Amino acid sequence: MRTATLCRTTSETDVRVRLNLDGTGIRTISTGIGFFDHMLDQLARHSLIDLEVETRGDLHIDAHHTVEDTGLALGGALARALGDRAGIARYGHAYVPMDETLTRVALDISGRPWLVWNTAFSQPRLGEMDSELFREFFQALAQAGGLTLHVETLYGRNNHHIVESCFKGLARALRSAIAIDPREASAIPSTKGTLGGA
Repeated sequence: MRTATLCRTTSETDVRVRLNLDGTGIRTISTGIGFFDHMLDQLARHSLIDLEVETRGDLHIDAHHTVEDTGLALGGALARALGDRAGIARYGHAYVPMDETLTRVALDISGRPWLVWNTAFSQPRLGEMDSELFREFFQALAQAGGLTLHVETLYGRNNHHIVESCFKGLARALRSAIAIDPREASAIPSTKGTLGGA
């Protein structure tokens, strides 16, 4: 079973993430930020990753630490569950339409973290969450998970649709990338023989 549990405690947040990469999308999410919970729920459901997230953060200040640290813990748990990454497809991509919005997500489970974020919002907040924090989550996830991650909203007007298409695109791209390729079930998908580092 490709599972992992990761706890991350600082003076600002206390985060516990448990995941199963070979799940069915069962999820229990609690971060104290309703809209963020909704997006993480979408991520689990459409990636088929079983996901438990419990975050207690300094929301009396703002949501930044809670969102960023949840991304770091989730990325760390993902990397831990993947282990040496033998047998995975490694690459994944998805186009996700939501009404008037279309977002493209492409990723490489390379061990080399990088985020390209070409997505913008026309309002500063969605629910109780600052719009700028969505990029912070994707950045933290890519950094801790060792993902090369490209997210681009090709067009869209409704801010809810835009961010939800980003999370669903991430989910579907991850679902493809973490899948075991039966033709290379024990091989590292790299000519270097290892994934990670320069």
